[in-house]
Amino acid sequence: MFRRLKEILFILALATAQHGMAQTKAPLVLAAASLQESLTKAADMWAAQGHAKPVLSFAASSALARQIQSGAPADMFISADEEWMDAVQQQGKIRAGTRRSFLSNQLVLIAPVTQKGRMAIRPGFPLARALGGGRLAMADPDAVPAGKYGKAALIKLGVWNSVADRTARGESVRAALAMVERGIAPYGIVYTTDARASAKVRIAGLFPPNSHPPITYPIALLKDAPSAEAEGFRQFLLSARGKAIFRSYGFTPR
Repeated sequence: MFRRLKEILFILALATAQHGMAQTKAPLVLAAASLQESLTKAADMWAAQGHAKPVLSFAASSALARQIQSGAPADMFISADEEWMDAVQQQGKIRAGTRRSFLSNQLVLIAPVTQKGRMAIRPGFPLARALGGGRLAMADPDAVPAGKYGKAALIKLGVWNSVADRTARGESVRAALAMVERGIAPYGIVYTTDARASAKVRIAGLFPPNSHPPITYPIALLKDAPSAEAEGFRQFLLSARGKAIFRSYGFTPR
């Protein structure tokens, strides 16, 4: 009987330990590439408060959404546009009541830091002529949010047709940034936050906000999120302290 009692106590202790491990499991966050510096800082601050440090995976929102749709296990998704969050939600992958649009950004034209001069971005602006023999770096305009915003702006401004066959398409906004950093392209379209993250590029022009759909970043927990820490981290990102972090990197909290 004593041996049986010991076995029961051992099983209870093991279950308690496993439950504690589940409670403290670090959340896995799938986030738009443009959030790399800001979200890393937020995760560091969250961990400094005694929480398990979130595991962050950055890529184009389109790529992350497809991973989620294919069943990739994760706790949270932060997209750089509403459409990819919609696509995930329509498949029933989002936990009800956790979706929130909490950040906005600005679209800019960048050039290598060594290249001087500004470009007034307005209807009919001479982008094709400015490219010379080079190409315009941008995220894939058929899928990636930054590229979609960029294409919409160029169409609205009446210059897309003049540069459509002269684009260098990257798999993410950071890939577009890298092409300008390395001198592969003389100009690129990225977010303000991406331009601020690099010492190798400068902002050559600002796209009018009314030239493209509003740039918004929705956040949501995934329906089967396994980490008990995920909701706490989501709330931290939405808090005044979390928003202050994003503001310091150039985002506009909503």
